[in-house]
Amino acid sequence: MGPRRHSPAAERNGPPILAALQRLLPATGVLLEIASGTGQHAAFCSAGLPGWQWQPSDFDTGALPSIAAWCDGLDRVRPAITLDVLAAHWPGVPAQVDAIYCANMIHIAPWACTAGLMQGAVRHLAPAGLLLTYGPYLLDDKPTAPSNLAFDADLRARNPAWGLRRLADVAEQAAKAGLCLCETLPMPANNMLLVWAHVGAAGAA
Repeated sequence: MGPRRHSPAAERNGPPILAALQRLLPATGVLLEIASGTGQHAAFCSAGLPGWQWQPSDFDTGALPSIAAWCDGLDRVRPAITLDVLAAHWPGVPAQVDAIYCANMIHIAPWACTAGLMQGAVRHLAPAGLLLTYGPYLLDDKPTAPSNLAFDADLRARNPAWGLRRLADVAEQAAKAGLCLCETLPMPANNMLLVWAHVGAAGAA
C-alpha cells in the first residue's frame, strides 16, 4: 500500500459518518478536517459530498503522506497541512470555512487541545458554520459501555494525558469559546457525533 496507512475503525465508521454529514451540511462549502489521521475519511466522505472542498490536516507530519496517498487524484481534496490546535493562529487554514470536522482527537490528545479546538473553530467558522466532533464521550446520565471503559483505561495507560472526556466538560469548553451544542447523534460502537454552532446562530440551542 506504499505510504497509505490503514485504520479498520475508519473504514467501518466512514459510511455512518458520511450519512450524517450529508444530512447536516448544505450542498456546497469548504470543510476543514482536523486530525485527518490516515486520510481515509477525507477520501471516502469527500466523494459523497460533491459540492464541498475538503481541507485535511494533522498535527503529525508523518500522517501527511498517507493522507496524500488516499486522496490522490481527488480534485476537491486540498493538499493536507500540518495543524496544531493549540496554536494561536492556524497557518494554511482558510480565513473562513463552512464546517470543521474532527474525529477521534479529543480523547487521544491532552485536554488543552479541546479548548484549542473550540477557540480555533470560533475563529474560522462562518457565522452559520458547524463544528462536528466524533468519538466516544462520558455521559453523566447514562452508564458507560464496558468497551468504552476498557478503551479509556487503555488510553490512560498509554498516555496519562489521554482519555475519554465528559460531554459536560467538553460543552463547558465550547461555551467559553462561544459555541453551543445543537445536536447529538448516536453512532455505532458507542460513539457520538456532536454538532456545535456559534452561540446565537440560527438553529443553535
